Amino acid sequence: MEYISIAPGMDFSRIIQGFWRLGQWNLSNKELRGFLEGCLERGVNTFDTAEIYGESESLLGKVLPELKRSDYKLVTKTGISIKKTPEGAFGYYDTRYRHMIEACKASIQRLKCEYIDLYLIHREDPLLDPEEAADAFKELKRQGLIREAGVSNFDPFKFQALNEYMDGELRTNQIEWNPCCFEHFESGMMDLLTAKKIHPMIWSPLSGGRLFTSNDEVYVKAREKFSEIAKEKGVLVETLVYAWIMYHPVGAMPLAGSSRLARLDNAIAALKVELEHAEWYELYVASGQKTLR
Repeated sequence: MEYISIAPGMDFSRIIQGFWRLGQWNLSNKELRGFLEGCLERGVNTFDTAEIYGESESLLGKVLPELKRSDYKLVTKTGISIKKTPEGAFGYYDTRYRHMIEACKASIQRLKCEYIDLYLIHREDPLLDPEEAADAFKELKRQGLIREAGVSNFDPFKFQALNEYMDGELRTNQIEWNPCCFEHFESGMMDLLTAKKIHPMIWSPLSGGRLFTSNDEVYVKAREKFSEIAKEKGVLVETLVYAWIMYHPVGAMPLAGSSRLARLDNAIAALKVELEHAEWYELYVASGQKTLR
């Protein structure tokens, strides 16, 4: 396993295990512990969840106390709130100081851990006050409830605004990137992160499975090129996708989200794939969404 230093004294596994759909896995506590131990045996020491992921935090909290705390790094997120109305549930954002403090303490209680290694603001908040959010992060660090702070799904402008009040110590931006999603290339976010040597976490690297199943033209075209090069290299398409993402100089850390350790092995196998420079560009333009100028 390779490791990425996201902050002094904090190394994350290059492949991160995500638990977005943990509530749908229907694992017993024993099975979940076995899965977590399987991750650690493979060198995957970083686990990602969020307060909005249904039962994910609570389910992890039933098992994590049985593991040695120094063996794993824990990432969770705040900022997405739900208001129940007569018409149904209404989602909104809350990155106010008091909410961030209380939400962090609630996550720690659910996870049954003493602290969170990396605490993220989950989504861009139109009402974000970067100074107030930074104050909340700093207070959480002062109390020892979190070790480091970061964001998720931020554009370059909000990232830089918050990072200024964080004294340049935002540690990551967890963003979507896959063969058919280039939002953060187009916004300049990838360039900013590369220049500042901030390593992003990458969610949905396989397009939520659409890369293999969708009949939309962009997915079909990407699938054809990835399949062609994967066959030449004797690897699975999903392994090639992870290798393609990790080839970029930003030092990205993709999230694997399957409940099967065999799928995690497919992601880890990407660390041994030798991708030619020109091949990266072939895959970059494969979906037809990007062109080279």
